[in-house]
Amino acid sequence: MAIIAEIGLNLYFQSRKTENMRAPKSFRLHIGIFGRRNAGKSSILNALTQQDVSIVSDVAGTTTDPVEKPMELLPLGPVLFIDTAGIDDVGALGEKRIAKTLAVFDRTDLGVIVSNFNDWGEYEESLIGEFNDREIPFVVVFNKCDLYEENFELIGALDGKKIKLVQTSVTENKGLLDLRQLLLNSAPADFINRPSILGDLVGAGEAAVLVVPIDKEAPKGRLILPQVQSIRDLLDSDAFCMVVKERELREALSRFNKPPKLVVTDSQAFLKVAADTPPEIPLTSFSILFARHQGDLNEMVRGAMAIDQLKTGDKVLIAEACSHHPIGEDIGTVKIPRWLTQYVGGKLEIESTRGHDFPPNISDYKLIIHCGACMWNRREMLSRIMKAKQAGVAITNYGLTIAYSLGIFERALQPFPAALDIYKNGIEK
Repeated sequence: MAIIAEIGLNLYFQSRKTENMRAPKSFRLHIGIFGRRNAGKSSILNALTQQDVSIVSDVAGTTTDPVEKPMELLPLGPVLFIDTAGIDDVGALGEKRIAKTLAVFDRTDLGVIVSNFNDWGEYEESLIGEFNDREIPFVVVFNKCDLYEENFELIGALDGKKIKLVQTSVTENKGLLDLRQLLLNSAPADFINRPSILGDLVGAGEAAVLVVPIDKEAPKGRLILPQVQSIRDLLDSDAFCMVVKERELREALSRFNKPPKLVVTDSQAFLKVAADTPPEIPLTSFSILFARHQGDLNEMVRGAMAIDQLKTGDKVLIAEACSHHPIGEDIGTVKIPRWLTQYVGGKLEIESTRGHDFPPNISDYKLIIHCGACMWNRREMLSRIMKAKQAGVAITNYGLTIAYSLGIFERALQPFPAALDIYKNGIEK
């Protein structure tokens, strides 16, 4: 019986591990590991994960593209380690590797600078500057402490700047537990206490109705991530929900003896859902909820208002976080361009980009329209918003664009008083 119990326990923990590995990236703390070539970044990653995730070699520049490894860092939860190429890489190919390394800053929630007491210099100081400019928390790891003598002057200088540091030796298995604890202690507060998706808008013991069209874009046999996350968020908030298709909404609402606190729809069904939802019941879309949860709703409301300034021939960038093969009525490549063209009354020059790639020069665009970024961590979406602001380019997202183009913007912002005030004040001006 004891053997059977042990086998059962092992299977249980293995299943929990498998579930944790399937946690979406948007739920994971992204920990970027930076440093020079041969600083021991890959060795640190392998030691922390207890797996040979990255190739380790004495040859400088072994890591070429960023290497990702999801794991559980208890008690914090699911994290994603990102091992990068050396920041001091050389040559034409080295410049491309450095560019990919720098792009990892856009999605790093917590940074790790790996160096040693002998090599600390301008590269490491530049990394500190980058983290400080972006307000990203970071720690310093002095690796190979078995080979290099401790530099008390350098330690004192970093302590004076309140920079957290630890000494490690992967070969002698020293300091790794201290590094693990330092990472746990340094996780940003906005990750640990992340706001809910919609639970705060509904409340415990209250109901929400989620409208989920089952059309050509709906994945076979399952719901898309924002819908699943919204249901889970309501359950975590002690609320409950009813999930219906758009043609069932009116009948569903008639069955409530007390009106639901909120109706949430797929943005593509906005017009029908708005028509079938009584005006006293707040209404919004999954995409607009994620503009708040993954980005900056107020800034994206301002971006949507820039649609009024578009003129025939203006350049618009439509950006999607994930790559997929667009179908005939794809929202990003077909529907939104059509609605925008109808609203502006003339042809726009619309370009598309997918994945982590983002045009290096975005200043030529009059507007950037982004997806909900449900597959990303919030840091990467905020990085794109920051880049747009620096370039003086308005940025918004799919749901806000659709609501604005269809003339139901104020209705869609009803659950968000601060965002609604921005819109109303803009109209008055």
